[in-house]
Amino acid sequence: MKMKRILCSLLCAAAVSGAVAQNTAVQETEEQKDKRMEWFDHAKFGIFIHYGIYAVNGVSESWSFHNKYLPYEQYMAQCDGFTAKNYDPKAWLDLIKESGARYTVLTTKHHDGVALWDTKYSDLNTVKATAAKRDLVTPFVKEVRKHGLKLGLYYSLIDWSHPDYPNFTRTESRYNVTEDPERWQKFLKFDFDQLDELNKYKPDLYWFDGDWEQSAETWNAKGMSEFLRKANKNVIINSRIQGYGDYATPEQGVPVVRPEAKHWELCMTMNDSWGYQHADTNYKSPYILLRTFVDCLSMGGNMLLDIGPKEDGTIPEEQVAVLKEFGRWTKKHKEAIYDTRAGIPCEHFQGYTTLNEAGDVLYLYLPYKPNGPIEVKGLMNKVNRVWVVGDGEIIQSKVYNKNYWSEVPGNLYIDVPEHALDPMITVVAVLLDGPIKLYRGAGKVIESN
Repeated sequence: MKMKRILCSLLCAAAVSGAVAQNTAVQETEEQKDKRMEWFDHAKFGIFIHYGIYAVNGVSESWSFHNKYLPYEQYMAQCDGFTAKNYDPKAWLDLIKESGARYTVLTTKHHDGVALWDTKYSDLNTVKATAAKRDLVTPFVKEVRKHGLKLGLYYSLIDWSHPDYPNFTRTESRYNVTEDPERWQKFLKFDFDQLDELNKYKPDLYWFDGDWEQSAETWNAKGMSEFLRKANKNVIINSRIQGYGDYATPEQGVPVVRPEAKHWELCMTMNDSWGYQHADTNYKSPYILLRTFVDCLSMGGNMLLDIGPKEDGTIPEEQVAVLKEFGRWTKKHKEAIYDTRAGIPCEHFQGYTTLNEAGDVLYLYLPYKPNGPIEVKGLMNKVNRVWVVGDGEIIQSKVYNKNYWSEVPGNLYIDVPEHALDPMITVVAVLLDGPIKLYRGAGKVIESN
């Protein structure tokens, strides 16, 4: 019996990824991956959208029943109140485009298993199971394309509602994968089948979640990534697929130091919730969120900022206000955002920094009102010009403490006039005489004769 289960498991796995196994992609080089990731690295800012039945009562998406804060039946009853009656993907994308975002990621299915498109592999979708009676993904995708943005689709690998998924609540499970591999393979085929449906939208990016509940081998993560890349060789996959993704995804808290991954993205909420929760009024200010954004820029990363629409499809006023302020700031400072890379070590400047691609323009971000001139230390280049980004005003700079007998550079001081300060974060650009060169030593002692 044990041998029969193992044989069936192997045959089912082959059925799931048979075509993939016959045509495994050639391992790409680092240069090829960098080319594939190019749009992502230049996008810098994206909008995450958590939209689902959990917005009806304003409860935590999926986790509220999984953690037994409320009964599963009560959670799923929200399907009857999910109308999407004011859902207007054009209005969403108008606002997202205005914010300065270059890509957007929609939750096509969260851990509760409720799909936002008319999947033929489950009746638990917004067409068949909710009051909305409509496919929400297809019109969204059309608007994303019309607006010229990159399309990201969130998909939960786990499905706590599916009868063939082993885990249900935190204290209840349906079966053990190792003891019933045939049942697991049925579920895994379900995931592959739904992903095959989503492949038809030709997403630029897949944003997976839930991989922590199983191992890479159990998920067939390698086969899954190859399956997706066979459909689109240029697709980008986030890190939450057990080691087969393209970029890291730290969540909520800004990394204190730059992540080790070459490509990365911080995902975070505007308040304390991913989906809409009417009781959560703990919104971060536009200033705090913009400061977080430039912190990511300074470390060479992206920011994926979340919105949670109400059940009817309207976006809360507080979230609209944040996106509009982002739009004002990104439009004004676009030269210091999209075509930049990580800045200089923090010892050199009291604030955030980035560099242009050529490395001969240093951008200084001031999330504060300077109490006098700002200072850059250890800059060995000659400064050709300094200006305020957004209005082009040339401002004065001067070098102090440069001794002719020492290779140690002086300190560059820049006067930023008060009238040039941005209400949120001011950006100053420093044009150098070539790619930036920094002194990283400990200084020099004057030697006596």
